[in-house]
Amino acid sequence: MNTRKFKGTPPRLERLYSDSPIYFVTFKTLNRRNILAHEAIDSALTEYAETGVPMGAAVGIYVIMPDHVHLFVRLSPDRKLGRWEKGLKDKLGKQLAKLGYSPQNMPNCKLKSFWQPGFFDHILRSSESYRQKAQYVLDNPVRAGLVKKPEEWPFRGEIVALDPFHS
Repeated sequence: MNTRKFKGTPPRLERLYSDSPIYFVTFKTLNRRNILAHEAIDSALTEYAETGVPMGAAVGIYVIMPDHVHLFVRLSPDRKLGRWEKGLKDKLGKQLAKLGYSPQNMPNCKLKSFWQPGFFDHILRSSESYRQKAQYVLDNPVRAGLVKKPEEWPFRGEIVALDPFHS
């Protein structure tokens, strides 16, 4: 039986589709601040993703937008998505501080953060959903009017080619 750990957090059916599912993850800056579209943030994400591969965290396609990040990640069964995502936010937050940005106060709270609490995630179910979501992610800068073609956006990449059919 799944139970809620935090108020407002729905229970998750762990490893619903495979022992190492591919997650589509999105997280946003607090108050949707436009502070992420920077070469140093892209480098920090890439470094975090590359060091995670031998530890069971493989990042596929990602796009860094000015105020949010979309990415795909496959985790080994012993890795927890929430812990991995927190580590990534910590890494990017340190880089934002080096760039001269300060965290903001969370609404109705004394805590400060660069990030909206939590993140959106979706477990991919098939290769078709991976292709559809990947195209959505790559087209995001075009839909936002930042570039004419997806390949013109500099803050995107693929660390590991994720094969939806194999663990």
